[in-house]
Amino acid sequence: MLVDTHAHLDDLKYEEDRQEVIARAKAEGTTRIITMGDTMESSFNAIKIADNFDGVFAGAGVHPQEALSIQSNKDYDTLAELMTLPKVKVLGEIGLDYYYENAPRKVQREVFIRQLDVARQMHMPVSIHDRDAHGDTMAILKKEGKGLTGSIHCFSGSYEMAKELLKMGWFLGVDGPLTFKNSAKLPEIVAKIPLERLLLETDCPYLAPVPKRGRRNEPAYVKYIAEKVAEIRNISLEEVANQTTKNAIEVFNL
Repeated sequence: MLVDTHAHLDDLKYEEDRQEVIARAKAEGTTRIITMGDTMESSFNAIKIADNFDGVFAGAGVHPQEALSIQSNKDYDTLAELMTLPKVKVLGEIGLDYYYENAPRKVQREVFIRQLDVARQMHMPVSIHDRDAHGDTMAILKKEGKGLTGSIHCFSGSYEMAKELLKMGWFLGVDGPLTFKNSAKLPEIVAKIPLERLLLETDCPYLAPVPKRGRRNEPAYVKYIAEKVAEIRNISLEEVANQTTKNAIEVFNL
């Protein structure tokens, strides 16, 4: 059994065959999926999908690229209310993105901190997006993330950063890039960190792993990431599946 701890099943790329995609995932051993919101609208859509499918759960949150879409304190109150719904298991996807900078960095930081505060108040884990913003992400987590846990989604930092995050109680999510030929440092990190702190993700429909690279990604493909972890660590696929599933259940209370 495998868990895809970070998907985007509300994406329009699944509009025609979402039910088949979820069925295919289960047939391939992905028994649980967390589909993340990235705007308020997307969060409501993720929850609706989760409510309609067994084994599918939801995250609700505002992505840093969408930080300008938060209009008022009412949005944060709504997020807090969504955290009380039975199928909502995480506040996410939230964080910082300095690659695209669709929102000013200052706004991203403010929205990130406010959402971390919601997670703390509601005793919820978070899923954190960090792209080209390692320094500010770490600074905010050290100051504003005390007492929180969750996943650093699609981890792309250094081994030193990984060690620091593990000391702080965070889990690291790995995705398709782990299987890419140009992924130099990530396999080394995956080989070194405790398996007990690793989570498997697809970030579908993006970042399809080898051998599906270039196609639309989907939760069924999380098995290729699990296989790569097993290869890197020289352990069985069963051990990877058992431990990462246990991790996901622990972090997200599945």
